[in-house]
Amino acid sequence: MSQTPKIGALAVVLHQGQVLLVQRSKQPDRGLWGFPGGHVEWGETVLEAAQRELFEETSVTAEPLHYLDNLDLLRRDEAGEVISHYLLVGVACRYQSGEPIAGDDALDARWFPIERISQGDLQMSARVPQLLERALRVG
Repeated sequence: MSQTPKIGALAVVLHQGQVLLVQRSKQPDRGLWGFPGGHVEWGETVLEAAQRELFEETSVTAEPLHYLDNLDLLRRDEAGEVISHYLLVGVACRYQSGEPIAGDDALDARWFPIERISQGDLQMSARVPQLLERALRVG
């Protein structure tokens, strides 16, 4: 049986010195804060998926602008065997409207001051600070 990685889109939304994050309700990363996002559906571009997932998880509307980075996420069992493989694509999005309300696949959704992400006191998914840094650099 052939296995292939799953593609996920992450919406990186910055607005007025803040970043929008959701608290995951499902594994992997249940309870951790991360960028809104999810699976890319058949026939959907990554940009479209980022916009759709953002709205489904937060009720916030934003315009997807461009790709930020690709993140390989491989999870392994105790024996070192790959149990899940995702290619996550960060998408810079321009805020348009809405207040965060936790929706599909989210326990909570909130704006956080950008500087809080680097403080290390927020339990986050891996590589959130790095992807945020990239978004701040490329605009």
